[in-house]
Formats: sequence, C-alpha cells, structure tokens
Amino acid sequence: MWVRRGLEAEPGGSLSHHTGLEELLLFFPETLAIVSDTGEPQGELTIEVQKGKYKDNQGILTHCLMVHAFSRGFLDKSLCGSSLLGYLSNDLELMEQHSHEFIKFPILPMERKMSILKQDDQMVVTRSVKEGEETKTGVSVFPCESLKGFVSSIANLVLLRVMAWRQSVPSGARFLALDTEGKLCYCTYQSLGFQTIQVGHQQAEMFIVEQTIHSEEGIPFSCQFYLLSDGHLAKRVQVGSPGCCIITKMPLLREEDVFEPPPKFDKKPLVWEEDLELYSKFLNRKEQLRLSHTSYLRQHPEAQALISDFLLFLLLRRPDDVVAFAAEHFGPFATLRPPIPALRSSHRPSPFRPLEEEEEEEEEEVEEEGEEEEEEEVEVEVEEEEEEKEYYYADDYDVDEDNVEESDYVYDQESDYVNDQESDYDYDYDYDDHYYEESVIYDDEIEENEENDDNDQG
Repeated sequence: MWVRRGLEAEPGGSLSHHTGLEELLLFFPETLAIVSDTGEPQGELTIEVQKGKYKDNQGILTHCLMVHAFSRGFLDKSLCGSSLLGYLSNDLELMEQHSHEFIKFPILPMERKMSILKQDDQMVVTRSVKEGEETKTGVSVFPCESLKGFVSSIANLVLLRVMAWRQSVPSGARFLALDTEGKLCYCTYQSLGFQTIQVGHQQAEMFIVEQTIHSEEGIPFSCQFYLLSDGHLAKRVQVGSPGCCIITKMPLLREEDVFEPPPKFDKKPLVWEEDLELYSKFLNRKEQLRLSHTSYLRQHPEAQALISDFLLFLLLRRPDDVVAFAAEHFGPFATLRPPIPALRSSHRPSPFRPLEEEEEEEEEEVEEEGEEEEEEEVEVEVEEEEEEKEYYYADDYDVDEDNVEESDYVYDQESDYVNDQESDYDYDYDYDDHYYEESVIYDDEIEENEENDDNDQG
C-alpha cells in the first residue's frame, strides 16, 4: 500500500508553515445542534481548540494545541454521547489522545474507549470495548518512524479549519489513520466545491470537504464537513446516517485583517510669497529683526566703531588674505579674554546641558581666576612691606649734629636690646614705632647739670 506521508501532496507540505495568522484564528469554540432527518433536535456537539501545555513522561513542559470535543444526545430514545480530548504539536503531531463513546441501550449498553499515548519512540494504542457485562481489551504498539503523516481524530478537526481558511484541499492527499478497531489504515480528503445553505435567517456559502477512512477489513467511513470561510463548522453529515449536526445561528465571521499601505502624498512646492498669511508673517518678523538690530547698535556704539575701523584698514591695505588680516586686526582684543586651556577637548560643552549652565560655569571660572590674581597681588605687597620693616637706614632720622652735646651719642645697633654692666648705658627700644633710640647718660654729668640749673635759678 502506497501512502503519501504528511502533507507531501502539497508543495512545502508541513503544517509548521501555517503558523502566525492562521494559527491565531484557529482558536475558538463552536457548538452545533444534532438533529434527526425530520429536523427534530437530538442533542448538541461542541468543539474547542485552544492553546495549552503538555507535560511528558520525563517532566518536560511544552506548548501545544489542546483539542476537546464532546456530544450528548439520544439515539432511538436511548442516551448516547462521545468525548474526545488530545494534545498536538504545532506540526499536528500527536502527543496524547483519549476518546470515549457510549450508547445506553436498555438491554445491552455499549461503551468503547481508546487511548493513544506517545512513549519514547513508540506510539501505544490501548482499546477497550464493553458490551453488557463483557469487556474486550487490546494493545497495539507502532514505531513513531512508521507513523509519519499520521492524522489523528483531533488533528482532523484542526486540519479542517486550516483548509477552510485556505479554501482548498491538497490534491490527492492521503494520510495515515486509525479505523474504529484501532488498526492502521489510510484516509483521504476531497473537495466537493461550494454550496449556499440557509442558516437561520441568513444564507452563507460553504466550502465542502469530504474525509474518507479506508479500513482494510470494513467498509469505508465517510463524513462531509461544510465549512465557513473563517473555519467554523456549519454542518457535519455522516454518509449513511439519517441525522446530522448543524449550526442554528450564524456566527460572527472573523476576517483577516488587511493592512492598507499608508497613503503617499506628493510633495508640492511651497511658494510662500504667494501665501498672504506666510508673507505677512515674513514682513512682521523682518521688521522685528530690523528694530532689534537697530536697538542693539544704539546701545553698543563701540560695535559699529570696531567694524568701521576694520573696514577702513581693510580698504586701505587691501590684503590678499582677508581672514588672516582680520585675525591680526582683532588679535589684541583677545587679551581681554581668559586664556584658552591647553586641553580644549576636555572642556567641550556637553550637548545635554543648556547654554545657560555653560555661561554660568565660564563666568565662575573667570571670577575664580580674578580672585587668584588679587590674592597674588596682596601676597606680593605683604612681602614688600615685610622687607621694608627688616631694613632701617640712618637717613630716616633727622639729627642736628651741631646741637649734639658730648654727653649724647647715637649708635646704630643690630641687636634689639643690649645691657652692658661695665658701662652705664641704658637702651630703650620702642616696638610700636619700629625704631630704637639709644640714650647714653653719665651719672656724674647729670648731677652737675642739675646743680648748674639750680644756681642759675637762684
């Protein structure tokens, strides 16, 4: 038996290519009513696809697609139902699946269970059938290498939504599948075209896909799926069954968002002279600048004088290099500015600081330099005064040599104070007036002078 594996029937055949928009639009629940051939309601079918997480035997947690479908109804007035739960990878590879079907007939109730679990490199299928009190079980093991392109029951529900979005079916697609007995077989998909059906009070166009499971022992099992453009299942018909599943209310169709490119506007030349508003603003601004310039020159007449002098010298000398001449002419004015630092790059203004802060910093630097110069001048003056205090000259004192008596002698002494016991000399030093005065007085002469004064008075 020749089987197309995976989606090889389609160019690029892998569902991993259908991620993104299609994957996001696959996650939604839907509910269909189960009706008989006469249109009487018999139950309902619910299908839901959502994002989930799966934890394998080794405890590894991975992101996956979780599919849950269940139905409840009546068959010949007997309660029946089914449930389907499983986990898929983004490539629709099966991780785990559990199915359960039952019919509670009064005489012989029937129940069927099937579990498919991936263990290491094998797929283990466990099946049990219960009829009345009798139960039959069976286990089948398939290598994962032999199950490439296997489409499980839950993968079929997701694959139908992808086909509905694409409005196409892979040509000649054949996949591996399991029949109702849990044996490996193959299934095929075929497009039956489009059909318009009535849903409530609205009519909608349906894309019809037929799936057929070809069992080696039994007869083929076929189902027809009527799909809306956004992946919703509108109708499900099992070939040979009198009943069907159909939606009773038209769902709100989800459409693919179409992002329109931004509009492109041709650039039109702006002739502002012809625009009255712009031309009026231009004239007003021009007048404001003229008045501002005139006011500034009036407040700073030296600026006009500097420019006039420069132009006068320029026209008189007519140099070849005007820039060099300007630098030479205005060079003396640069002495009034602080010296440029040697490492100018280290003082570059930061682009993240406002100009006001930079001007304040420059003013502070100029003030600091001025204070340093004043301190240096004060230190120099203090040193000069101290040097003058250390030296004394005889010319600083006015002495009348003609009126000096023999008893008066003036000496220049280098020491501050001298007291010689052998000679009767007294030295007086005045620290406040910063000079010293020497007085030499003989005791005998003092007594004689006092006697002469007394005689003269007598």
